[in-house]
Amino acid sequence: MIPQSNPLAGYQERQAELDAALLQVMQSGWYILGREVEEFEREFAEFTDRRQGVGTASGTDAIELALRACGVGAGDLVFTVSHTAVATVVGIERSGAEVAVVDIDPETYTMSPTCLEETIEAAAQQGHRAAAIVPVHLYGHPADMPELLKIARKHQLVVVEDCAQAHGARLDGKLVGTWGDAAVFSFYPTKNLGAFGDGGLVATDDDAIAERARELRQYGWRERFISAETGMNTRLDEIQAALLRVRLRHLDNDNQRRRQIAGRYAAGLAESEVQLPSVRPGAEHVYHQFVVQTERREELREFLKSRGVGTALHYPCPVHQQPAYADRLFGCERLPVTEAIRPRILSLPMFPQLSDTEVATVVEAIQQWPRN
Repeated sequence: MIPQSNPLAGYQERQAELDAALLQVMQSGWYILGREVEEFEREFAEFTDRRQGVGTASGTDAIELALRACGVGAGDLVFTVSHTAVATVVGIERSGAEVAVVDIDPETYTMSPTCLEETIEAAAQQGHRAAAIVPVHLYGHPADMPELLKIARKHQLVVVEDCAQAHGARLDGKLVGTWGDAAVFSFYPTKNLGAFGDGGLVATDDDAIAERARELRQYGWRERFISAETGMNTRLDEIQAALLRVRLRHLDNDNQRRRQIAGRYAAGLAESEVQLPSVRPGAEHVYHQFVVQTERREELREFLKSRGVGTALHYPCPVHQQPAYADRLFGCERLPVTEAIRPRILSLPMFPQLSDTEVATVVEAIQQWPRN
């Protein structure tokens, strides 16, 4: 079976380096907010062209932390997309803010600037207090940040980029995570930069945002054991930081391998029935996922399974249609593209350790899939 993702392969490829880093932490006797976290925060901030990095226990926590550090909270309305991991919406709501969902571009699956403007205007007409936008760089493709920033600045909105799936992606030569007031990253094991457990980070150039994020991530302490305000417990631990430091050194090469795999898929499937992912001009995709579309999604999925090829759905249900969120997010009646792609999308195997032979097997299986 060719799996859709395979974190174990990432460990096995660099086992000696990772085991040495783990052993060093275990022997140090310091396991919370020590040297490894400090060094990883510095190194990852440098990688992303940001001045500051604040490690967290998860990407979800990073969203909450970033918004709170930017002054967003109760009574505020934050705009994001419904075609995303539910974690995006969870993090926003945990900040105390309410969520408005915006439709997506049909080619890139990222937030539509036109739809954002329309949703902001509709929210203003109903008396909502717009505060921030959280664009998601989905599947490794950058959102249209130049246009989204124009709208955000026009309406004086905070911008927090959700870069959980786009470590190292660029638009017009500029890294994702460097456009907004702050950016959040996830290090879930299957991400382009994955830990061996949960982990996240808030990146920013604003020293005040970084300082407040560091206070809030540890109970609101400004001095030890004294909470200046209500905070959280969301600390990236030393073990994960040490392992991430190893993997960060290889991230550029891993992303390049993902692009090579995507190129092989694109070439091999150009004449197939499936619709291939698009890349907008000026974008450097890092292919966290390789997502195709077809009207016969379930048929294709079962056919590939019978040929030993694993697939996944990212995501099987938009957030606004899930039971916990149905009919209560602002703008949920204005999402035709989001709802149209739901039954069509399918994620093919994508991780750097996929061999050329395995990629060819996936391509051949789709080529052999009987046409209508």
